[in-house]
Amino acid sequence: MEALFDVVVFLAIATLGAALARRLGLLAPILLVVLGLALAFVPGFPQVRLDPELVLVGILPPLLYVAALETSVPAFRLNLRPILLLAVGLVLFTAFAVGLVVHLMLPAVPFAVCLALGAVVAPPDAVAATAVARRIGLPRRVVTILEGESLLNDATALVLLRVATLASIGAAVGVTEVAVEVVTATGGGIVVGVLGAVVFGFLHRHITDPLLDNALSLIIPFAVAFAAEEIHASAVVAVVVTGLALGHRLPRLMSAASRLQVGAFWRLTRFLLEGLVFLLVGLQLPEVLRELDEPAGFLVAITAAVLLAVFLTRFVWLFPATYLARLVPRIRRRESPPSPRYPIVLGWAGMRGVVTLAAALALPLTLADGRSYPRALFIWLAFAVIVVTLVGQGATLPLVARRMQLPPDDPVQDALSAAGVQQQASRAARERLDALADTAPAPVVERLRRALDERTNLAWERLGGTARETPSQAYGRLRQEMIDAEREVFRDARDSGRIPEEVLVRAYRELDLEESLLRREVAE
Repeated sequence: MEALFDVVVFLAIATLGAALARRLGLLAPILLVVLGLALAFVPGFPQVRLDPELVLVGILPPLLYVAALETSVPAFRLNLRPILLLAVGLVLFTAFAVGLVVHLMLPAVPFAVCLALGAVVAPPDAVAATAVARRIGLPRRVVTILEGESLLNDATALVLLRVATLASIGAAVGVTEVAVEVVTATGGGIVVGVLGAVVFGFLHRHITDPLLDNALSLIIPFAVAFAAEEIHASAVVAVVVTGLALGHRLPRLMSAASRLQVGAFWRLTRFLLEGLVFLLVGLQLPEVLRELDEPAGFLVAITAAVLLAVFLTRFVWLFPATYLARLVPRIRRRESPPSPRYPIVLGWAGMRGVVTLAAALALPLTLADGRSYPRALFIWLAFAVIVVTLVGQGATLPLVARRMQLPPDDPVQDALSAAGVQQQASRAARERLDALADTAPAPVVERLRRALDERTNLAWERLGGTARETPSQAYGRLRQEMIDAEREVFRDARDSGRIPEEVLVRAYRELDLEESLLRREVAE
């Protein structure tokens, strides 16, 4: 009961922190980490030791799954080269650079376990990157690259961590063993992910109850992750592959009611899990500090060295990766070199998160032959990287993005494209209606034609700017007043006993659905 109470308290604090961040115009992940750091030293506040397995198998899969569901597969495929350069190449480069820095400062510690620390701090966090990038309104392609990187980089880092850990505890690790580990983790993850997409896609297609669709959607990331872990494959790759495949085909797999309900469910789940994750990161500080015994001067020096390595390697990798690829004629013909402002913003968006801390806590307790190493120091270094990158880079990323003046996505062009496609869709709908007109009364057909015309006009109205109220906005404003009046009548009828509660609930649901549609149209 006490553990359940603590969970409720943490969720309540995370919710209040997110609400406060919105009120103050701050980024919620940053405020929640700072809040966790402050609460960690409040006497009597519950202390939590983060379980690495809980994070890697219990929290990460659903967050990766919903991110993959919402990722555009065509955009992901179009940006696959920069995504892989960051998710694979940059992670390996950062891990080896950090491992080398730590080994130079701790020459008595084997390079293998130093490399394991490098793998721990190498991958930017999926939750942090997505939350911050979308919140500050970065260009769509930058967001796609950051999201794609964050979906895959954990897999690279965890595979490297596994190999480095095996080497550090005395296992024989050669080229063959590394190749087998990579093929098993990556190839096995892809196979499990594809099988998950086939099996669960089949189930989604044949389920008609939105509640069952919702329940299945919750089960999918855990089922896929557990299946991948059983064969020692990458759960991260498996969940991402399943999420990308199902998300791309979701309109054909689920009914409209199921998609609306599943979407609402995952928005709430992601909101709670993200808030909880960042709060828990801050709350780990007392546990991290408890076992540190290094001299203060050395602690500051090695922390600064690791932070500098993490910060610089991202920029050192990004600029050559961005421009050297354009030396290839085929790529140069297809893509013109971007402004240096783009790699600067991408380089600044290297926030680490809870996966880094969970991986650090999973470092081996001892090395080969039972030898000890400064494990507490390594966990502190990982924690310092999380806090400094998340609070420092995350808080200043909006300022950097503004100073770089990246050209935003053109809303007029978006609206024009949407209006053109809507025109084609309306033409197809009208042709379908004309073909079926003889099967319904004339007033019904005419009503559908008017609704189609209104939907087409709404798409073109969005091109007119916001200086004057459009006809659709005026319709929404007046219809909202009418809905409010209808609600009052139904509520009075229920209170006076003229209708039962069930009738009121049904009427309210219909009015709520119409109001939700009105609000969406006004917002757009």
